[in-house]
Amino acid sequence: MVDWESIDTVFLDMDGTLLDLHFDNFFWTEHLPRIYAEKHQITQEESNDRLHGTFSVEQGTLQWYCLDHWSQRLDMDIPALKQELQHMISLRPFVVEFLTQLHTSHRDVLLVTNAHRKTLDIKMNNVDIIHWFDRVVVSHDLHTPKEDKSFWTKLQDMHPFDPARTLLIDDTEQVLASAEEYGIAHLLTLLQPDSKREKRTGTRFPGFHHFDEIMPDALRR
Repeated sequence: MVDWESIDTVFLDMDGTLLDLHFDNFFWTEHLPRIYAEKHQITQEESNDRLHGTFSVEQGTLQWYCLDHWSQRLDMDIPALKQELQHMISLRPFVVEFLTQLHTSHRDVLLVTNAHRKTLDIKMNNVDIIHWFDRVVVSHDLHTPKEDKSFWTKLQDMHPFDPARTLLIDDTEQVLASAEEYGIAHLLTLLQPDSKREKRTGTRFPGFHHFDEIMPDALRR
């Protein structure tokens, strides 16, 4: 699935790629709606409908990923509410083994995430994998989400890379599509970003289940 001899740079997404997306899905679709319903004295169903409508308008934008934006918009301390569930944050299987092998190779390895800095801090306090990366790139610092092709242009200016020899692994197809449009040649997605949800089928980009599937012996060289 991966021709490692043709890859010098690896971009890795965080949520749904290195980390189980169950934490995020549970927070935004169950935990937050329950707290919101209590705050506004409405039913859980009404809360779900109201929040879904609010969130969907900004999906794929930088604000959609911004905890400060949602804290202000909903008049709730979103980082504090996330802290309540931090015990649910977990790495996907074989992530440490995969990062270990990448780290000992010649390749540049970057964590490239849309997550807000506060989200990143919460997660890395629970699963500290920062030291495995040559660089951590947060889309808020570039003022553009990964779904926008201009993100990759800005990333190129920050950390030069050869798109033809770069691998991006991400669970969001819109992100992979923008990277493809920019010219990144090697693209992979996850078939089950959330371990508690059904495995995805019919993904546009090649997919895999766990990282042990893409760890050839050649990667150790």
